[in-house]
Amino acid sequence: MAQAEKENGTDLPSTPYWRIDPETMSAPSKLKEELQEAAALLRGGGVIAFPTETVYGLGADARSTSAVEAVFAAKGRPSDNPLIVHISDDSQLDGLVQHVGTTARRLMDALWPGPLTVVLPVQPDVLSPRVTAGLDTVGIRMPDHPVALALIEASGCPVAAPSANRSGRPSPTLAGHVLEDLAGSIDGVVDGGATGVGLESTVVQILDDGSVTVLRPGGVTLEQLSQAAGVPVHLDPALIAAAGSGSELAPRAPGMKYTHYAPKGTLCIVTGDSPSEVSEWISGSLQKAAADGVRTGVLAFDEHISRYHADCIESLGSLSDLGTAAHRLYAALRRMDEEHIEFILSEACLEDGLGAAIMNRLRKAAGQEVIHLGSQMR
Repeated sequence: MAQAEKENGTDLPSTPYWRIDPETMSAPSKLKEELQEAAALLRGGGVIAFPTETVYGLGADARSTSAVEAVFAAKGRPSDNPLIVHISDDSQLDGLVQHVGTTARRLMDALWPGPLTVVLPVQPDVLSPRVTAGLDTVGIRMPDHPVALALIEASGCPVAAPSANRSGRPSPTLAGHVLEDLAGSIDGVVDGGATGVGLESTVVQILDDGSVTVLRPGGVTLEQLSQAAGVPVHLDPALIAAAGSGSELAPRAPGMKYTHYAPKGTLCIVTGDSPSEVSEWISGSLQKAAADGVRTGVLAFDEHISRYHADCIESLGSLSDLGTAAHRLYAALRRMDEEHIEFILSEACLEDGLGAAIMNRLRKAAGQEVIHLGSQMR
């Protein structure tokens, strides 16, 4: 174990830190041995950040209210936002949920381990009520990352883990991002390198008629869900509701109610039928802001990125490969903060496949501020 005291050139409070390269760990038993110290802290009620294939999670024993409350305190997270419970083997489901239906089992068999969270009826009096936020359900997932699976197994407990960032900030895809937000306020960080998918898991719930509702789009697409489940798959209507609508309904999954992923500067998405019209509007707006002395930034796809001039220009990759955009998005938003960008404009993409998750996160980061050219801002 090392003490992480400096990351990205910034002085940080001392934080226990374990650097593990899963590519060099050929034997699972050796990997678990490397993680024993972090696992012991988890078992003892500590809060540990660790890598998954989506983003870094901030883990605690899901059965311990004091441990889970420490997660909320570190993140500054609203207490009515439920947490996802991470497991390392589906045999753990027996002690956590009341039952697993046919459709849920199909999804798990096809897509676990992986970026899929399934909301199931919770077993009473097993998990901390802070995990479920008072609901009678709980979201469960099995991450597709050797370090995460080994840590959960070695800890011997189900691990409640939201993203390892201050609430509202872009989710962390590097251990350095975790330290920027949480150094000195958590019990340790397991550094397993950069995450793969870059966006959080897809969250689904099975309805009484057997169909699947997507509560949060993510690393598993609607097409993949439909193929695995063999039943209709629908987006929850709440996903298209504007932020700040005044709804008092409790969120059924993480990320449904509050603004998330936001940079410190003002972010707005620009969309329209004509890519050239979009790029012209963005270029003009950036130029006007710069003339007023405002530091400007743009998130753009490679097909159009050469058209822009700004203080910080971040590529989301090609429109033909949205996996790159998913992988880069949060790091790009954090880069805007590093460069002290005050005004940010982002291109949009079609909401097919991973595009649904990318646009969901962008809208959240922008507080639902989207400019539809030829229409009005909403």
